[in-house]
Amino acid sequence: MTNEKEQENVLKAYTLLLYFSSSMIMHGPGDECISDFLTSGLLKRLPLSSSNPRFIHATSLLRSQDTSDKERCKKELNSDFNRLFAKNSLAPPYKSYYAKDDNKEKKRNREGVSGFYDSYGWQSHIRDTYNDDHLGTGLFFLNRLIEYYMQLDDEACKREMRSEISRFINKHILSWVPQWQKDVKAQARTQFYKGIAELIYACTEDIATLPGDN
Repeated sequence: MTNEKEQENVLKAYTLLLYFSSSMIMHGPGDECISDFLTSGLLKRLPLSSSNPRFIHATSLLRSQDTSDKERCKKELNSDFNRLFAKNSLAPPYKSYYAKDDNKEKKRNREGVSGFYDSYGWQSHIRDTYNDDHLGTGLFFLNRLIEYYMQLDDEACKREMRSEISRFINKHILSWVPQWQKDVKAQARTQFYKGIAELIYACTEDIATLPGDN
């Protein structure tokens, strides 16, 4: 990145991808997703590129999803969503699920991420609907941190916020998402959801190592 404006544009592109990805693991693919992101070809022209091999592979998986039959595609994706992320799912998108098999440890993981949200005074309808340790909740909060960052003018404050973004990602996302992504890869029947899981991993990995962090 050659200047601040370019970095801001890159961050906006990442927030768009995270918003899309988090929606896919929280709500599943609705009609709007199928028409706007799949059959219209938007996934074939993503808003940014990355040299991260994980990102490259994720976009390859997403673009290989067969969308020639809209109804069949929707049915397959919804079926995969329910198998992977709904009740009694094969790859629960919860940090507490991937903690040690100890109730105190699981409780501490939930409280830890809740404390991070509360320290920023983050109130959202998402927290009323999904657990605080749900990956989708964490990704929406991450987008909010990035928005805070882009609104700052003081370089010292921006440096501190970059550090906070990296700290949140490393402590509450990358500490367990790699194993979750492996589970999705092993259990998913569609290329789309394999790609979504890897895209989340790659995007958070990229954001945590943006120039200027720490």
